[in-house]
Amino acid sequence: IGDGAPAGSYGYTNSGYSVYEEENERLTESLRTKVSAIKSLSIEIGTEVKNQNKMLSEMDNDFDSAGGLLGATMGRLRTLSRGSQTKLLCYMMLFSLFVFFVIYWIIKLR
Repeated sequence: IGDGAPAGSYGYTNSGYSVYEEENERLTESLRTKVSAIKSLSIEIGTEVKNQNKMLSEMDNDFDSAGGLLGATMGRLRTLSRGSQTKLLCYMMLFSLFVFFVIYWIIKLR
């Protein structure tokens, strides 16, 4: 106690330990805050990845069903094209006449 330190401190503040401890506490708290932020961010990333995987799975199912529908339609078109060309031409002419009469009727009503 003879080196000028106040009684009761036993030279603790003079040795610089409290400054280092305060600095360590501050750095520890800063590290704790950063770890907490990284943890919450990684949890959010995990949730987003799960949602994206679910959406991709749903899109895969939708594309599969659309592919099946397209395949069935192409099969019907092949069957239709194998038939006689006169039958196809007759269908096209009937459709064209129907569209013409519908347009004529709409114009006439104005």
